[in-house]
Amino acid sequence: MVRPEIMLTTRPNASPPESPPARKKSLAREYGEALLIAVILALIIRAFLVQAFSIPSGSMLPTLHIGDYLLVNKFIYGIRNPFTNKVLIPVSRPRRGDVVVFIFPRDPSKDYIKRVVGLPGERVQIVNKKVLINGQPLETPQAAFSDPEILPPPVRPEEGARDNFGPVEVPPDSYFVLGDNRDHSYDSRFWGFVHLDALRGKAFIIYFSWKGDHSLPVYLAFFKGLRGLVTTFAWDTEAFEVRWNRIGKLIH
Repeated sequence: MVRPEIMLTTRPNASPPESPPARKKSLAREYGEALLIAVILALIIRAFLVQAFSIPSGSMLPTLHIGDYLLVNKFIYGIRNPFTNKVLIPVSRPRRGDVVVFIFPRDPSKDYIKRVVGLPGERVQIVNKKVLINGQPLETPQAAFSDPEILPPPVRPEEGARDNFGPVEVPPDSYFVLGDNRDHSYDSRFWGFVHLDALRGKAFIIYFSWKGDHSLPVYLAFFKGLRGLVTTFAWDTEAFEVRWNRIGKLIH
């Protein structure tokens, strides 16, 4: 006996089974997730790529002014442990003339910015304000001197060696740094060398700059300038003024 085949057919007008509706996220959750992603990305960028710093003193004049805000390339000298700052993956080494931000050797809670002058293994000496590298004069166009007096070599350890220093040999993985404002800079002449593991990165651009009452935080100085606009119909430039000509300036 032959059994008839069973044919399965689909009705042409039959609708496909409906998928369950997608759950709609609440607005608060959407904003929360976006904010969390933004914070994570910002932390990654700050830890490994770029970090912002501000200039609180005049030790790098005329290159950097008080009130300059700059960006520092953290990747250029290697990928670092964000907690210890030690180099994990080397990328490059500082070159002479680089303007670098580093952890101050005598107080790890502070960051300093100076210019690299002496490289590992080099002999550095300063004679009557002139820098000698391995006995040869080093010309630094950015260096500025405001005090014509030449201080003699120090006699006691507590005396500073501003104008006459060394000679000393720069240790391995270390750097001799100076401020461009040579007569008013607290640098390697007074406290020694900067180790590679103390470097934060290389400063490369000024993204904002202001002059005014630097005894106040920038937002208070801004509102002080704004108050002048309200009371006297003129912005108080003594309190706050943007240096437009410095914004976007590359650091050399």
